[in-house]
Amino acid sequence: MGNAVLSLIIGVLGVSLVNAEDPYLYYTWTVTYGTRSIFGVPQQVILINNQFPGPKLEVVTNNNIILNLINKLDQPFLLAWSGVKQRKNSWQDGVLGTNCPVPPNSNYTYKFQAKDQIGTFTYFPSTLMHRAAGGFGALNIYHRSVIPIPYKNPDGDFTLLIGDWYKASHKTLQNSLDSGKSLPFPDGVLVNGQTKNTFSGVQGKTYMFRISNIGLSTSLNLRIQGHSMKLIEVEGSHVIQNIYDSLDVHVGQSVTVLVTLNQPPKDYYIVASTRFTRTVLTATAVLHYANSKTPVSGPLPAAPVYQFHWSMQQARTYRWNLTSNAARPNPQGSFHYGKITPTKTIVLANSASLINGKLRYSVNGVSYINADTPLKLADHFNIPGVFSMNAIQDVPSGGAASFATSAMPSSLHDFIEVVFQNNENTMQFWHLDGYDFWVVGFGSGQWTPKKRRTYNLVDALTRHTTQVYPNSWTTILVSLDNQGMWNMRSAAWERQYLGQQFYLRVWNSVRSLSNEYDIPSNVLLCGKAAGRHP
Repeated sequence: MGNAVLSLIIGVLGVSLVNAEDPYLYYTWTVTYGTRSIFGVPQQVILINNQFPGPKLEVVTNNNIILNLINKLDQPFLLAWSGVKQRKNSWQDGVLGTNCPVPPNSNYTYKFQAKDQIGTFTYFPSTLMHRAAGGFGALNIYHRSVIPIPYKNPDGDFTLLIGDWYKASHKTLQNSLDSGKSLPFPDGVLVNGQTKNTFSGVQGKTYMFRISNIGLSTSLNLRIQGHSMKLIEVEGSHVIQNIYDSLDVHVGQSVTVLVTLNQPPKDYYIVASTRFTRTVLTATAVLHYANSKTPVSGPLPAAPVYQFHWSMQQARTYRWNLTSNAARPNPQGSFHYGKITPTKTIVLANSASLINGKLRYSVNGVSYINADTPLKLADHFNIPGVFSMNAIQDVPSGGAASFATSAMPSSLHDFIEVVFQNNENTMQFWHLDGYDFWVVGFGSGQWTPKKRRTYNLVDALTRHTTQVYPNSWTTILVSLDNQGMWNMRSAAWERQYLGQQFYLRVWNSVRSLSNEYDIPSNVLLCGKAAGRHP
């Protein structure tokens, strides 16, 4: 009798689990121009629901997001969700290779899921130079209550969107790039879209700081006067909880730290300053103790004295916490990435050159140009002539740079080694949509197969954006388990805009919902896909 009752209970529970769908969150966001005074000068910015930066999107693992975006600008507009993997769903990725931009006075409803993810992420406009005017914001994915986290619940949670900023309008900056000129040096650094911010806490309590570099081009170093930072999470990876006095946060990257207010009750400087720049730009905010009567004082905490080598050494200290879980119950270390033989090695070299007398950036000699039809739609409808699958090669060509709308073919379930080779004197930042990847190696000079001996094949962390130091290389490993058309790009927006990007076509010839979702019923159609039926 007992077994029969137990079986009945298990059966009922099984049915309820199958039918229990993850929660749906509904949003309506209206994108407009507005005026904000920054650096004491009124300037046009992009607002979402009259907010600059845009609203904080706070969700829980596996939540479904239904977000109606209404475009009231005078130009087509898209939002991209940086670091959200869009499992089986590159239809919602929000870049020009996957989505038609939302026309002025029109709308599009994004439908996506924060599937099996936790951590600190961002969203931003992927169209033209809109992100230079705003339209960006925080996207924080919290763990489900039934999943443990490898630290005590903090007493509070602060978001710091740090980034370089220009006084010039996004259209002025775009015109400069279109004319073949590089962007000038930024005018300053902002924290949460402002030059003055205060974050308040209670002495003895511990607070989470979610820090993202939302800027266009410049690495930043963050530090807090008199306080150390315990690193706990990087772009969805729980990491070994090392203590740092300052952290380099490169363009497009996010880190999460815990800060304990263990000093005498007064106000302390929070500083974000530019790295690797002749002129150092600095932004300050205030960490305010609740019972403080003493304003900030004294010299600002000093930036690191050393440059690229110091920063590379710090990057090597970021390690995966093998025994901790992330969004799922199983430990991160249960996936032994270092024991898998890559199916392919791809070496990607960035370069700057003149094409038709104008500045362009290239990957393996190919400078990307946007087509009028998203590659994903051209692929779905079998529209020829939109993109090329043989323009960009697996290794640098050494030839003169040329234009192409380039996609690199790959197969679902491949495991690839990607080497970013930077032969320029500038910092590089590479991002891959749809994935996180293991950052297994940094080194100076030219990468050769012998450098594999230096890889961390045990506890390298996973993230979505990696830095590559000047005249150096970085290697990542990627498990291609997410079918779709995925943008691989420079996170430095000038370089992306002028061609340093391409698409990775992760493909399986068997059409199956277990591999990829169907085209959305509300898909926007444009270019050669206009008039087609989804």
